Amino acid sequence: MAARTKARSRALDILFEADQRGLNAEALLDERLRDSATSGSRAGNNPYTAELVRGVVGKWGDINAALTDYSQGWTLDRMPAVDRAILRIGAWEVLFNDDIPDAVAISEAVALATELSTDESPTFVNGLLARLSEVKATIV
Repeated sequence: MAARTKARSRALDILFEADQRGLNAEALLDERLRDSATSGSRAGNNPYTAELVRGVVGKWGDINAALTDYSQGWTLDRMPAVDRAILRIGAWEVLFNDDIPDAVAISEAVALATELSTDESPTFVNGLLARLSEVKATIV
């Protein structure tokens, strides 16, 4: 598995856990980084994991607004929690990370949805992120 793919998976774990526990995702990330430094574990130490989580938290309002505006009939609260986390990562990569091609960001998000969510989720994630990619010039 490629390093950035693993980083996305770890970022998803952090964002999902923070959502479920009502915690700040950046604070949870910092806790995980401290824990891995203390234990000597390298799990979760990929710099891209931190970049993703910090990026999503830093653009939280913009990402949530974009997802809400373009999700056609789905509120964020109505989406499965794992889909929300996947979409936030994908939206940050599509809208705010020029280092990742949109097609790659979308493909990676769809792969996570395929592996971890409902049968309908990959199509939903693909469609919503593709729409954000189409209109990103009007969002950012």
